[in-house]
Amino acid sequence: MTQRFLGCVSLSVVMLVALVAQAGAGSKDAPNIQGWEHGSAYDKLYDPKESDSFKGRVTKILHITPLPGMAPGIGIQVEDKKDKGLETVHLGPADAVDLASIGLKVGDQVKVVGAWVDMDDQDIMLAVKVKKDDGSQLKVRRSKDGFPVWSMTPEEQTKTLSND
Repeated sequence: MTQRFLGCVSLSVVMLVALVAQAGAGSKDAPNIQGWEHGSAYDKLYDPKESDSFKGRVTKILHITPLPGMAPGIGIQVEDKKDKGLETVHLGPADAVDLASIGLKVGDQVKVVGAWVDMDDQDIMLAVKVKKDDGSQLKVRRSKDGFPVWSMTPEEQTKTLSND
């Protein structure tokens, strides 16, 4: 009887440890988008009336924190093909933007679509999408209104990312 009791206790402990580990793993899988959410102060900077696009060459991958308290983000610096100026492009929170999905790297020729904002007396483009010359693209916002992909439901993400 004692062995059976100890066996049950041991099994219960193992199951409890597994549940705790699984719960911890699940929370790590959720992307940190603090400050990047739809409706946040940063998100409200996006104005579809300021939509624009330009072509150029990626000169740097940037690690950014646009406003105090925001989760770390990813951006790129692009040399504009027309005027050779360096433009800063914000892509989104680092936990939600996957540059590897299109193999984006320094030296790539890209077309950037987004909306211009003025941050600290600097023109910054909040990207909707970045298209590489090979046709692959990284879409981070909905084209018509700039709604961020990372704030969408999985169903909305699928629909948005499947549309050009």
